[in-house]
Amino acid sequence: MQKLLSSTLVVVLLCTVQPPVSAQNTAPAASTAALSLPAALRQALANNPDIAAARREVQASEGALRQAGVMPNPELSALVEDARQDSRSTTIQINQALELGGKRGARISVAERSRSAALNELAIKSAEIRAAVSTQFFAVLIAQERQRLATVSLELAQRASHAASRQVSLGKIPPLEASRAGIAESGVRVELAQANSDLLIARQSLATAMGSKLAAELQLQAEFHTLPALPDLQKLMQALARSPLMQRAQLEVDKRLAMSALEKSRQVPDLTLSIGNKREQQTGRNQAIVGISIPLNLFDRNQGNLQEALSRADKARDELTATENRLHGEVLQAHQRLSLAREEAEMLKKDMLPGAQQAYELAIKGFEYGKFNFMDVLDAQRSLLQARAQYLRSLSEAQRAAADIEAYIGDSEFSLFTTTSSF
Repeated sequence: MQKLLSSTLVVVLLCTVQPPVSAQNTAPAASTAALSLPAALRQALANNPDIAAARREVQASEGALRQAGVMPNPELSALVEDARQDSRSTTIQINQALELGGKRGARISVAERSRSAALNELAIKSAEIRAAVSTQFFAVLIAQERQRLATVSLELAQRASHAASRQVSLGKIPPLEASRAGIAESGVRVELAQANSDLLIARQSLATAMGSKLAAELQLQAEFHTLPALPDLQKLMQALARSPLMQRAQLEVDKRLAMSALEKSRQVPDLTLSIGNKREQQTGRNQAIVGISIPLNLFDRNQGNLQEALSRADKARDELTATENRLHGEVLQAHQRLSLAREEAEMLKKDMLPGAQQAYELAIKGFEYGKFNFMDVLDAQRSLLQARAQYLRSLSEAQRAAADIEAYIGDSEFSLFTTTSSF
């Protein structure tokens, strides 16, 4: 009975031994040019609204810096004494506030640090966008490959189910074999539906990261099996100390210290210089007026604001230490994830995938010679597809870990999508 099945099923089952092709050959045809990862990154940095918002904040900080260096405006005042014209006196004077205690320099220092913080936030946002686009770009490629594998599996299951049903109708095999083939086909249909949904979600996520609604329609130009390189851990930690995320915490400390200096300078009262002229109508005399005024710091010495600023500076120092510890641990975890994912992918490529492929081919030959039944072939096929799916998961995890490292470091050196692997 098994030999009767061999003539109709062996050719069908051989469909799955074909090696996977690159993603650009399996992606849907598009009327637009193929999109590479560098092009996707450029488009994201140019169109992403979060990047645009960060640039606006930089522009706003430049305006604040410009305003911080402006001196107070002078004040013009006029005073008329006596309503009778003959005895009336008119005083016109200009009052100019003179800032003491280094207030202007302190304001400029705060504004400069705010501008540095805005530029640093732009660098952080750019690194996050680059990491998101890289992750979603390869997620689309892997989702396309998963869809291709699921489509091949469905074609195989449909043909096998049809062949089994025909053999049942001829009385060559029991109905149980046809039922098993039908169950296998239903399972593959579920897997294909999930693969289609995952591909749709991945494309939409890529479009969102790029700030474009057309990314889902573009053909991607890359190899889905790209494997990120593993950066040296010591160099990674050295780069972390200079990363925008670390600089954010340090800039907050600097800004709080500058604000403390500003509040301290405000304890020094400002001097107001007045100069003018007084005209006495009755005598026809003009009298020059020179005056100086200064507030007396009897009650408000800005002591509360200074205490707040100093406490917030201490808080910023504590947060800097916490940030260093947190980022150190997270980068170590991402490095370990990347290392394990690479090892798993390389092991699957070297040992498990060839072994599953060989077992599948042996099952086919054994089925042809009547040594194995149809379920043995299906089991071997399932093991091969599971090994390929596990390999894709390892690649995806390696790419996510590399993208996380890039987001932490904020340096394109640590994208490291430089080596490739294949089935």
